[in-house]
Amino acid sequence: MEVSPSELRKNIYNLLDQVLETGIPLEIKRKGKKLKIIPSEPVSKLAKLVGDPDCIVGDPEKLVHLDWSDNWNPNV
Repeated sequence: MEVSPSELRKNIYNLLDQVLETGIPLEIKRKGKKLKIIPSEPVSKLAKLVGDPDCIVGDPEKLVHLDWSDNWNPNV
């Protein structure tokens, strides 16, 4: 994302928080040149994943012991 120095001044805390949360660098264009604000540590994309408790309905241990050999046909 690219912003002007004036926009940076108006929203500096929100913009800095956004860089920290997303990991996407912020570019500031001044006098025809660009400055970048980047997080010093990379943001983990997996840290934002939200689990879905309804994904498995029932006992997950039963999935381990399912037998699909009667329904499986490798020639199809």
